[in-house]
Amino acid sequence: MRSRLDADFASGDGWRVIQFTPPGSPASVIFGKNVTAAAPGSAQGLYLIVSDIEGARSDLIGRGVEVSDVFHGAGDTHVGADEPYLFGRLRLGGPDPEHGSYRSFASFRDPDGNGWLMQEITTRLPGRIEGDTTFTSAADLASALRRAAAAHGEHEKRSGGQHDANWPDWYAEYMVREQAGKPPLS
Repeated sequence: MRSRLDADFASGDGWRVIQFTPPGSPASVIFGKNVTAAAPGSAQGLYLIVSDIEGARSDLIGRGVEVSDVFHGAGDTHVGADEPYLFGRLRLGGPDPEHGSYRSFASFRDPDGNGWLMQEITTRLPGRIEGDTTFTSAADLASALRRAAAAHGEHEKRSGGQHDANWPDWYAEYMVREQAGKPPLS
């Protein structure tokens, strides 16, 4: 699924704005020329949050962007500047060994030299999502359905092993609560 192009405006004085909305996102991103008085390359440690770090990295590389290898930090405490290092002075190669959300990164520079950190977030911290329940891909939805199926199997065992004819409502509530970071159904 590709981002939606919302706007592409330019004027004769070198000003241009391009606005995109990522798939499933309620927020948009603006890129442009002469949009700000900040010097090109002066923004470092900008975060781009993705649900699949390897997929996002591959997509950028396919578009000609030079992207670092995926890395994770050497500890749980952020003690250094975002650029060039994260979580202190050590970058360990590869994704977080436990595939923990918020813990795998890749970095790149945009054409102006601004520094970006892609951060993989697969499960939001509790209370971080409100409102609409959305999935950015069929794979994300299938993964959520598998988690709900496993939890529902445990629910049915606790309910005496009886078939739950109301399983669609149970799945829906489970998935919405999971995305909202609320305690799971039992």
